[in-house]
Amino acid sequence: MIVTVTPNPSIDRTVTLPVPLVRGAVHRVTSVTDQAGGKGVNVAKVLTMAGVDAVAVLPAATNDPLINALQAAAVPYRIVSTGEPARTNLAITEQDGTTTKINEPGATLDDVTLRTFTDAVLDAAGDADWVVMSGSLPPGIPASWYATVVAHLASRPCRVAVDTSDAPLAALVEGLDHGAPDLIKPNAEELAGILGLSAQHLEDAVAQGDPGPVVAAARQLIDRGIGAVLATLGAAGAVLVDGSGAWMATPPPIVPRSTVGAGDSSLAGYLRAEVGGAVPPQRLQMAVAYGSAAAALPGTTLPSPSEIDLNGVRVSPVSPIASTSSNSETR
Repeated sequence: MIVTVTPNPSIDRTVTLPVPLVRGAVHRVTSVTDQAGGKGVNVAKVLTMAGVDAVAVLPAATNDPLINALQAAAVPYRIVSTGEPARTNLAITEQDGTTTKINEPGATLDDVTLRTFTDAVLDAAGDADWVVMSGSLPPGIPASWYATVVAHLASRPCRVAVDTSDAPLAALVEGLDHGAPDLIKPNAEELAGILGLSAQHLEDAVAQGDPGPVVAAARQLIDRGIGAVLATLGAAGAVLVDGSGAWMATPPPIVPRSTVGAGDSSLAGYLRAEVGGAVPPQRLQMAVAYGSAAAALPGTTLPSPSEIDLNGVRVSPVSPIASTSSNSETR
């Protein structure tokens, strides 16, 4: 079973515009959709559609519309009760796939609720093959929370994946001596930010067919104990680096419609392949197939297995880059 953890869930509202977004203008939308959201919820949705046993753990008010949305999506869940409703996040999607996101901060978790939520995550981990912690942290949760939970899970048999950004990601990297996740999924900007590098340099290198700088950056994190780095690079594809090697995957040609949920779908694809016994290059192939399929779908729609073009993804090994540490094994 895969447990997904979403500390800051949401109702994701997506509006589609027939023309480019113009600041200060009045726009008429062509469609509006509301769905249960949050990065971990999205991962659980994609896995559930693929027939993988998954459960979403999240805080929510007992009468929150989010719960009805989860039930409508047939996503198994465990709720920790809160006194505030989930936030609503707005995504504005243009015809060429350009997406503008406006995210609310989320419901505040008090100390008692946070302790209960943490205990619920640790309890769910007892039955899990993977615990996947995703997204931003709401008010009331310290930036170090992901790092703290990873440290608690270090002695458990489950594997741990983290997909976050900004201060929580920085705190996770700072706390690697106390426990390292088996997988992280940064984009180029997040990978560069935690290592003091230039995101533009990483993106430009990949655009020119050279994934070496991304691999070298990821290797720094492998050397510090992280099991694998799945670096998603938008339309360029993704790079996977672990203790045994590095691979680059390029996606099939698509017409982009919305980037909402593409990164979450990539992570779900990786996990689907991993629990199915796939080797790392095959996990990367599935990750990119899912991410590109999500980008080709409208609004917040997430891909089902029938929409995956696995054979259209090209995977190639990247020339080895020397490790700066002899300890690069995964646990």
